[in-house]
Amino acid sequence: MVGRWRILLFIILILFVHVPSFAGPYRPIEPLPPGIVDIHCHVAGIGAGNSGCFVSSKLRGSWKFKIYLRAFGVSQSELEEKGDGLIADRTSELLSQSTFVKKAVLLALDGIVGKDGMLDTNRTEIYVPNEFVADAVARHNNLLFGASVNPYRKDGLERLDWAKAHGAVLVKWIPSIMEIDPSDPRIIPFYRKLVELNLPLLSHAGQERSFTSAADGFCDPDKLRLPLSLGVRVIAAHIASTGRYHGERSSDRLARLMREYPNLYSDISSLTLINKHYYLKEALTRPEFKERLLYGSDFPLINTALASPWQYGLQLSPKQLIEISKAKNPWDADVLLKHYLGTPTEIFARSGQFFAQDASKPSLP
Repeated sequence: MVGRWRILLFIILILFVHVPSFAGPYRPIEPLPPGIVDIHCHVAGIGAGNSGCFVSSKLRGSWKFKIYLRAFGVSQSELEEKGDGLIADRTSELLSQSTFVKKAVLLALDGIVGKDGMLDTNRTEIYVPNEFVADAVARHNNLLFGASVNPYRKDGLERLDWAKAHGAVLVKWIPSIMEIDPSDPRIIPFYRKLVELNLPLLSHAGQERSFTSAADGFCDPDKLRLPLSLGVRVIAAHIASTGRYHGERSSDRLARLMREYPNLYSDISSLTLINKHYYLKEALTRPEFKERLLYGSDFPLINTALASPWQYGLQLSPKQLIEISKAKNPWDADVLLKHYLGTPTEIFARSGQFFAQDASKPSLP
């Protein structure tokens, strides 16, 4: 209850302090395209049903753990009884009820790798195996396989081959919790393999606060220069929102890279959450991001109070606020909110087109 009051107070402060007058949408409202694809959808598990997933005791003891379970629409007792696959099943079912979003990339998440090239379970906070996600995707035709491979694994290249053979459409990293340095020249063979397999890299950039701790230095957007220079198509998540590196805003550092590398993209996942207020405006109006943005939700975070449309009371009309608030499906609410704030048609449409790009053209505009 205390947490909800804090969120409400934050919204009030935004509405009446930071935005003193009605501003309207950030851009003119454009039509929504059919069949939107969400490129940024999380799944997790506690190890139930021999899933191979795990969550560290530290994260399980955090207040965030219960919020995540609720956002996924499950309870711990249900998972223990029916297995972790229940989360993917419910995600697929909820997605099937969306009016606007027809498919979502379900993301695996590798862990920290030790000097022996093996998973270090003692230091890893959350682990979602590729096999678990690939199995879930095989059961549901509205889910796509987002693989995750830590490049320091001794069999990392073989794992990439396996992921591609099982239908992976991208590789996901959160460097700050996987302890990956994207600028490390030792992982050049891994990047070359991504190019060979035409697997884009979706890498978190900027601060990470969804877990109990994070080594944010690994998520400096500038560290992505190495894979970009080698022709990897990189999606720097969330326009690198929040955080500063060497005295410079993280999103400013990403914008500079956008001018240098035509194979760099970003997504608009999580940009309407309370802790990232105004970042969607930056994404939609800053010229460096034009034609480089894809639609993502960051589910299950869109299924929490953090995604309340009422924080945008001075950008949205009362009718729009009511429509979004009445949307029972979290994807529909997310799409409508971003739509009414001015997200153009091309961003919603680009996600579905992105994975069809030819491997021989890694540097597309």
